[in-house]
Amino acid sequence: MTRNDLVELAKRRGYFFQSAGAYGGVSGFYTYGPQGATLKQNVENSWRERFQVREGHREIDAPTVMPEPVFEASGHLDTFDDMLVECPECGESHRADHLIEDNTDIEEAESIAISEVEDLISEHDLQCPNCGTELGGVPVEDFNLMFETNIGPGSSSPGYLRPETAQGIFVEFPQLAEYARNQLPFGITQIGKAYRNEISPRKSIVRVREFTQAELEHFIDPTEDEPQLDRVADVELKLYPAEEQEKEDGEYVYKTVEEAVEEGLVHEWVAYYLGVGKQWYESIGVDMDRFRFRQHLSGELAHYAADCWDAESEVDGDWIEITGFAYRSDYDLSKHDEYSDDDFTVFKQYDEPKVVERATVDPDMSYLGPEFGGAAGDVATELELLAERDRTAFDGETVTVEVEGDEHEIPVEKTGFAVEEVKETGEHIMPHVVEPSIGIDRVIYTVLDHAYEEDEIEGETRSYLSLEPDVAPTFVGVFPLVDKEGMDDRARDIADDLRAEGFDVTYDDSGSIGRRYRRQDEVGTPFCITVDDETADTVTLRERDSTEQVRVETEDLPDLLADLREGETTFAELDATAPEQ
Repeated sequence: MTRNDLVELAKRRGYFFQSAGAYGGVSGFYTYGPQGATLKQNVENSWRERFQVREGHREIDAPTVMPEPVFEASGHLDTFDDMLVECPECGESHRADHLIEDNTDIEEAESIAISEVEDLISEHDLQCPNCGTELGGVPVEDFNLMFETNIGPGSSSPGYLRPETAQGIFVEFPQLAEYARNQLPFGITQIGKAYRNEISPRKSIVRVREFTQAELEHFIDPTEDEPQLDRVADVELKLYPAEEQEKEDGEYVYKTVEEAVEEGLVHEWVAYYLGVGKQWYESIGVDMDRFRFRQHLSGELAHYAADCWDAESEVDGDWIEITGFAYRSDYDLSKHDEYSDDDFTVFKQYDEPKVVERATVDPDMSYLGPEFGGAAGDVATELELLAERDRTAFDGETVTVEVEGDEHEIPVEKTGFAVEEVKETGEHIMPHVVEPSIGIDRVIYTVLDHAYEEDEIEGETRSYLSLEPDVAPTFVGVFPLVDKEGMDDRARDIADDLRAEGFDVTYDDSGSIGRRYRRQDEVGTPFCITVDDETADTVTLRERDSTEQVRVETEDLPDLLADLREGETTFAELDATAPEQ
């Protein structure tokens, strides 16, 4: 199946389609139809259950618009860029690294410096995909992906649509830490919209300007907290380390989570979530033969990441990132601690109080005031900071501090410098952050692509989506064999009863029974129930993938379908025990 086939199926069956089609469509924006919205919700709920509920984390819902200072602190205003090349003939803008990846054997051009990208465009005679103009010699520039807006009337309060949901968690850390009683580790999740003004959106919902992220920020004490690796120790990972990517004949490395940590391939916290992630991807229908974890090359690491591994899936012959597993260290909290007026540390209580030596100053302001005037307060502050970081600076008769580029010399006797023994009950520490950041839209695209199957039924080609039962948007279809003789009334009653039990049900009495089966197969509905005139107490239950059918008691349907959805039984087991028809 090609990308066009999947996009056409998605549009035809109500999964997703380009937004504002009545007005020509808007590039990079997609609407989820009835099937797609439910699939998306099911995937999100599955993620919540695995990454939030089972891990003991909590969820918040922060605004999608945030004031400019947040992104000054986070670094997004300075470093959140992609490489843009603009066609001098038609004016169309393109991502320069994507042009290289699409037209050469280079897989990860994002990590290459701009000057080298310009050379590669010239070397390979790359052209504008829109009009065919040669792009050699055209400058490549950084383009910031942030969507800018104004908060309130006028332009005095600039803001930005968030490029990631993470910052909504980080800026609220002081409050969230209080809710967690300042006890590390703790995790905060968020599922919501993020926005990036992509240069050239493409591949339908794979690269868009508005998308949904499911992110977990796990705050840890890096000196003490350890993941419970035993939970995922035996999960085998298909790894593509940076050093293998840099080889001409680089290969995948297959290691269990435990082995990857013991051999120093992956940070222990990142490895833990790689294991959790793999289990989850497999449970929602990602094909493990078309899946890998790729380590970021040094040139493509985000400004906040000390290390990052991407979960990638293969679709249409290309590898796409569906999740980033980053070790963000204390980058974000330290930046917000520096830029804001709040404290982004937590107080770590010692098991027993400690007696420590602490250098202090008590400046003689009657001397500093007349000597330094308006700078006296800043001089006193710098003396305090200097005493904390380098007490030997006070060993001589004078000490020098710098204030706004000017050096000031102060007699040590006027600083009130002293070293005292104090009893400390704890210390303030800056937590580190481990972040699995999942692109929900890309996961959905992967699930649909990997679920697509074709076979032959009675001489005809059949296409169907082999979706996992717990994520399929419609779980069961209910049909009357014919729309008469009371079969339609019985079928509607069964559909209503199953909906009351919490099942996603579709009712269909249009067309031949074979055509109705084919419609539901293409939608991905795992099971279909057919009501006929054989008996009032039984119905036919059909499985999508095998197309096999069994006769079951009508009153048993709710429990039976629940067992099938939860994996408590399989259709093959049911078929083996069912009476012959």
